[in-house]
Amino acid sequence: MSPVRDSLVIVGAGPRGTGILERIAANAPSPYGGAGLDIHLVDPYPPGGGRVWRPDQSPLLWMNSQAQDVTMFTDDTVEVAGPVLPGPALHEWSGRDGRAFLGRREQSAYLRWVYEKAVAALPAGIAVHHHRRRALRVAGAHDTRQAVHLEGTDEPLAADLVILAQGHLDAEPDPEQAELAAYAERNGLVYLPPDFTADSDLSRLAPGAPVVVRGFGLAFVDLMVLLTEGRGGRHEGDTYHPSGREPVLYVGSRRGVPYHSKIGYDWGAGERPPLPRYLGPADIDGLLARPGGFDFRRDVWPLVEKELGFAHYHRLFTAHPERTRTAWTDFDEKYEACDPGSPALDALVASAVLDPADRLDLTALDRPLSGVRHTSYEALQDGLRRHVADDLARRHDPGHSPDLAVFLGLLSVYGQLVRLGDVGPWWHGFFSHLASGPPGPRLRQLLALSRAGVVRFLGADVRVDAEGGVFRAQSPTLPGQVTEARALVEARLPQPTLARTRDPLLRALYAEGAASTEAGLLAVDPADGRVLDRAGTAHPRRFALGPHTDARGAGAFTRPRTNSPTFRQNDATARAVLDFLHTTRTGGTRAAAQ
Repeated sequence: MSPVRDSLVIVGAGPRGTGILERIAANAPSPYGGAGLDIHLVDPYPPGGGRVWRPDQSPLLWMNSQAQDVTMFTDDTVEVAGPVLPGPALHEWSGRDGRAFLGRREQSAYLRWVYEKAVAALPAGIAVHHHRRRALRVAGAHDTRQAVHLEGTDEPLAADLVILAQGHLDAEPDPEQAELAAYAERNGLVYLPPDFTADSDLSRLAPGAPVVVRGFGLAFVDLMVLLTEGRGGRHEGDTYHPSGREPVLYVGSRRGVPYHSKIGYDWGAGERPPLPRYLGPADIDGLLARPGGFDFRRDVWPLVEKELGFAHYHRLFTAHPERTRTAWTDFDEKYEACDPGSPALDALVASAVLDPADRLDLTALDRPLSGVRHTSYEALQDGLRRHVADDLARRHDPGHSPDLAVFLGLLSVYGQLVRLGDVGPWWHGFFSHLASGPPGPRLRQLLALSRAGVVRFLGADVRVDAEGGVFRAQSPTLPGQVTEARALVEARLPQPTLARTRDPLLRALYAEGAASTEAGLLAVDPADGRVLDRAGTAHPRRFALGPHTDARGAGAFTRPRTNSPTFRQNDATARAVLDFLHTTRTGGTRAAAQ
């Protein structure tokens, strides 16, 4: 009787699944011992890009990162137990300008190449099989092989181990969304719930018709592009020429402004801030060791605030000393002794930094329209255009290079906070607003569309009421102004909660006892990504990584030389998988009948 080959099922063949495969190839023995290993990739979309980065999407859609800031390969900054295997970043692979924002089709091709390279690097004895189906359920006890049931097949895949790497997921509507959808159905209106913009049925939005849009982040940028250039309009310089087929987009959100523009200059001369300084591994250890746990606002945010302030002022004092009154060493010593947000810190900064515009105000950066009131519709449009234009100018001016230092501080903080698991949605929104905004050219297009009347601003803290057979939107930024429309679009991604996900496998896991965090994410062991049950016990044969878990990394892709938490997670999981298979194999021979 021949021995049974080892079997690993990876659900999700997108960037995360591809990254795990690369780490398995890097860590696997050569040749692979035992009877061999079958790796089954389960995803209805092509390996490499998966659903979100599939090649068959509009060529108008861009990456949200410069090509030089996207890599799928480890480097010597990445703290992993496995081997570091460098490879080309996107711009090096494509031969394009590193500062360019490439199309998503080009990123899809890069991801497919990385996938094929990883498969080719697997040692003899390891085979990869792609199943273009959805995974419906995983069954199996802690001490037996798992059965992964696929859509449209009667025979499940037998797996020693399963890794859940589904990425971003669809969700069932929450109570408000369900109520709005029912209201729209009763009144013949259009309601588009949170979705991946490239998958939304935008044909339902009529030319020339007013459309209320809630959400001013990256999903809105995609929506804006597909409903303007995607309908035949064109940009010439700072002017937009409509095709006449565009709807009129009335956009607002909690902040009422788009995410801050990507920074459009390089670091230049001078030392980078030595990070981490106030939020490093020892500080995370201390937070995790607290007997009663930690509260983000009370215990974590002050450390984040101190770290970002340190990054900002280090750059200001060392690169722009003419705008300060004291030497950096003197300021640094006093800064260390001050509590974040304290009168003593405010006094120190006021005495040492000449221009208030050079003083870091995270609250103002996060909520720039707080307390702002306009008296006319025209004043609101002019005010928002000024805000966007000022942000563009600042984010492309190296004279404001402390902003880039804060960006580096945000990346450092995110890399540390991933160890804390689910810290709630506020932090991710704050990070995205400051660090994951659109390319500058997209905001220049937004300004042109605003001047053309195709995009119109609503303001902050937008409230939408479903009444009178229409949707009615209003904001305290312009008191008394009500905008009516027969279409409402939620321009944001679905929330990946276990209770509302449309992924049947995750829903079944949750029903069977998998643990979720307070925000509804799948709880996993931070050491290697093993799935936890509600008693806190890790399933030895099931792993999960990605945005549906509390082991998600920072942003969509990794910047080179940033000690990426995503790479660290992938490596830890790959090594745990290989160690398990080795231990199981050497602990006894498995018969073919297992």
